[in-house]
Amino acid sequence: MVYRDMWQSSGRYVPRKDQLAKVAPVIIDMGCFDRVETNGGASEQVNLLYGENPNHAVRTFCKPFNEAGIKTHMLDRGLNALRMNPVPADVRQLMYKVKHAQGTDITRIFCGLNDPRNIIPSIKWAKEAGMTAQATMCITYSKVHNAEYYINLAEQLIEGGAQEICLKDMAGIGRPHMLGVIVAAIKEKHPDIIIQYHGHTGPGFSVASMLEIAKAGGDVFDVAIEPLSWGKVHPDVITIQAMMKDAGFLVKDINMKAYMEARKLTQEFIDDFLGYWIDPKNALMTSLLVGCGLPGGMMGSLMADLKGMHAAINANLRKKGEKELSEDELLVQLFDEVQRIWPMLGTPCLVTPFSQYVKNAALMNLFSRSMGEKDFTRMDPAMWGMILGKSGKLPGKLAPEIVKLAKEKGYEFYTDDPQKLYPNVLPQYIKEMKELGWDRGPDDEELFEFAMHDKQYREYKSGLAKEQFNKDLAERMAKAGKTMPQPQPAANAQQPTADNDLAAVAMALHMASKPATRPAATLPVIRPTQWKRHF
Repeated sequence: MVYRDMWQSSGRYVPRKDQLAKVAPVIIDMGCFDRVETNGGASEQVNLLYGENPNHAVRTFCKPFNEAGIKTHMLDRGLNALRMNPVPADVRQLMYKVKHAQGTDITRIFCGLNDPRNIIPSIKWAKEAGMTAQATMCITYSKVHNAEYYINLAEQLIEGGAQEICLKDMAGIGRPHMLGVIVAAIKEKHPDIIIQYHGHTGPGFSVASMLEIAKAGGDVFDVAIEPLSWGKVHPDVITIQAMMKDAGFLVKDINMKAYMEARKLTQEFIDDFLGYWIDPKNALMTSLLVGCGLPGGMMGSLMADLKGMHAAINANLRKKGEKELSEDELLVQLFDEVQRIWPMLGTPCLVTPFSQYVKNAALMNLFSRSMGEKDFTRMDPAMWGMILGKSGKLPGKLAPEIVKLAKEKGYEFYTDDPQKLYPNVLPQYIKEMKELGWDRGPDDEELFEFAMHDKQYREYKSGLAKEQFNKDLAERMAKAGKTMPQPQPAANAQQPTADNDLAAVAMALHMASKPATRPAATLPVIRPTQWKRHF
């Protein structure tokens, strides 16, 4: 169950620590999950932005699952770890020690460029810390990203020590047949490697993909629950459980009383405050994503950026006497521009942070045109870092005009291991924490948080983050005709913690193939007593 990601894919923040403590036992009572995603991704950063300590939230949420024997998951971005930009090696290595101590069992390591150099060191560090290292292939659909590409990538990751493989279909545009071919090829050579599928529902392929992958030997499938399932998020566990059962797999029953309670609690969390950052359009599926390939998880920020740029573009159009654009017209133009420039920029997988980079470049191109300027005149340093190779090797080739523009600006391309560009920093953070009188925390978790999210951690410690969050919340509530609620933390809670990315508990439904009673032709690649399936 991806309880963390189902929130991040819907809006900005995730439930507080006291809310997570409340919903965890109910998720356990549902009885159908062997794995739950509890942290990682943006959850730590948004806790700090909310003015709360993410370490408290992670420990609180993981503990009940640890005691129930349900594996806990986190998401990490390889070279970028838990932030949007590259992280020094010593901080990355410390992360796995901290997360394991906090109760996290499995780390899903991904790189938006699918560069093994950004993933394999994390495999080593995670295993040394006692975690299960799940290496991830970011799934997309292009001339570069075909079945052969992914089969070869899986081989490199398994040779690099990966214990499991995840197919991270963040935009849900992976074609079901191709994904089945990939999984069957991996399983044929590595039958004992667990394969997990994570697919968003935005364009509508992911349900069919799950069935194809299960038939090919896939083991674990990420799902969500209402009221946040479907739309641009993840399929609901009820549908997937019923589909798998009909296809001939033994699946765990769902305790529907507990499901309805978890559904009710999730809605309460939305009504409490989280809904003020959820765009209603995220509840809608759209085939427009098939072409542009943008992930469902970024639709909230995309719509916020689009609304901000909409007025500026229309102001420029008015000055030129041209017809203004509706929001929907601008959205379609943005999707078309993403589709046009994506191969020009080396075809990175459109996942954090590269989905943001490509989306920003496309949006700035639309703005530049409204100003009468040339394309690619407003790319920021992070975008150039990706283009120049400072985040890893791009899957495809850069367009000649992009290479020419880089040379005109005097930039140099980098082909060595990107980690070498980011020297170790822990000694300086240890020194500063001692000077400031800040505690390094159990298992050095506060040191890790400071080194990972420097600016946000300082603002959390000073109280500025909480002040800014409360102001933003008050303004949003006032627009809705509401007043600020009084926090009601649980009796055993220390400090309410905002868990922005944490609410998509990677629902992994335990599925074992039926013994020999089903027709062999139904699931030809699945051997009756060998395969297990999980939510």
